Amino acid sequence: MCRIVRMSSYLLFAACLLLVAASFSQVHGQTAGVTVFEGARLISGDGNTIENSAFIVENNRFVSVGRRSDLLIPAGAARVDLMGKTVMPTMIDLHGHIGYQNVAAGTMSKETFTRENLIDHLQRLAYHGVSAIVGIGDLVDRSDMRGGRTHWGDVPLRVREEIIPNAAQFKTAGAGMAWPGAGAQGHPSRADVMYPVTTVEEAREAVQDYVRMKPEFIKIWVDNRDGRVKTLTPPLYRAIIEEAHKRNVPVGVHNVTLADAKELMRAGVEGWLHVPVRQGEAVDDELISIVKNRIAKNDRPKMWVTPGLQTAWMNAQGQRPAWLDDPLLRETYSPQQLQEYWGDPLAKMTPDTIARVRKNLALDGSNMMKLRAAGMRVVMGTDTGQTRFLIGYFNHMALESFVAIGMTPGEAMVAATRDSAEIAKVNSGTVTVGRSADFIVLDANPLEDIANTRRINKVYLRGQEVPRAAMMAKWQAQFRTASTR
Repeated sequence: MCRIVRMSSYLLFAACLLLVAASFSQVHGQTAGVTVFEGARLISGDGNTIENSAFIVENNRFVSVGRRSDLLIPAGAARVDLMGKTVMPTMIDLHGHIGYQNVAAGTMSKETFTRENLIDHLQRLAYHGVSAIVGIGDLVDRSDMRGGRTHWGDVPLRVREEIIPNAAQFKTAGAGMAWPGAGAQGHPSRADVMYPVTTVEEAREAVQDYVRMKPEFIKIWVDNRDGRVKTLTPPLYRAIIEEAHKRNVPVGVHNVTLADAKELMRAGVEGWLHVPVRQGEAVDDELISIVKNRIAKNDRPKMWVTPGLQTAWMNAQGQRPAWLDDPLLRETYSPQQLQEYWGDPLAKMTPDTIARVRKNLALDGSNMMKLRAAGMRVVMGTDTGQTRFLIGYFNHMALESFVAIGMTPGEAMVAATRDSAEIAKVNSGTVTVGRSADFIVLDANPLEDIANTRRINKVYLRGQEVPRAAMMAKWQAQFRTASTR
């Protein structure tokens, strides 16, 4: 009995000490870990806007959001004045090819695909207001389809388990699958990364190995590259889709033709990396009917598209577009690189070439908007990672391309934030209670002009300000070093 009494007295004494400590913190200092951001126009990411807002961040999450006049501010909380600013959620990118590029040197290789380099790319994304990305065609050990392994390591699988300061969250869709040589194009360092399959048996075997890495989805390429290569046939991609769905893994596809779009839609593909019908073909009533029928039957009804029209939109702006002199762009790329990647190619475009680009963009945009009206979701995906596919900056160009094809600025931001976060399964994308405190502070209102998302004042990830000035200084120093070699 005496022992019980002594123990009870100890617990009571300890509880009193905790209460006193808490009271002392409230009265004599700031409430630990609680910050109030107040006064901004808040674009919450779910379609709503709050003028003169306030939101409270605690333990790296939003715990209260509303009008400044309605929120109860905790005593002693740190306060950040955002009067005159606009706040929006961070963006999520569902279509990245990061890790291969040495940005400072302007080179690409498998050897560059290291943890350090992948983190550099994730920090560049964070700098631009991107809080998560799904890597596709990532360098990861896989079956070589001849009974052995590629021995490419597991960097993507390890990095996706980490929460890295000042960096976007990384998720992976793994290596991808394609007919040999018909997968990712561009630099040869990426050309052989995908599972190469030519028979139904190989396709099923590849899926069985693929799912072991627990990808966000299985990426397949169905594109003969204007007749230059063979590509996956309908029996092959149907086998991949069927095998993936047996294991409850979604499939995302890069395809081009209307005929393939219909077959892939009937087979149950969930995601499209690029507009499903492009390069001169138009969406027809039959494809629209297939989309609507899947939704009506609740047959994998959540279908999404990363249109990938930012490059076409950038090319359509003429020989010397204003964005080429954007200070944000020049903070993370050298003038020499920008001239090589974009300045010189744009300057060489003839009026006829520009007119053709604009015509194709209009048709691809029309196709996308018809499919969106039928029920497919537009989400963000930039194809970023190759040399001229500007890491981070392309996300802002993607937003502008959304508006160029007919979406409102508000719709474009919902697509790039809330809807993309839902597909990527990340706790970000809206400024709402319970979400990770990931947001961008802007100097101008993107609802008035979507280009204002580029006027970044600050970026916060998980409630902490990203040190953008220090990051920019580091990258600029790297460019200077690279230019002297």
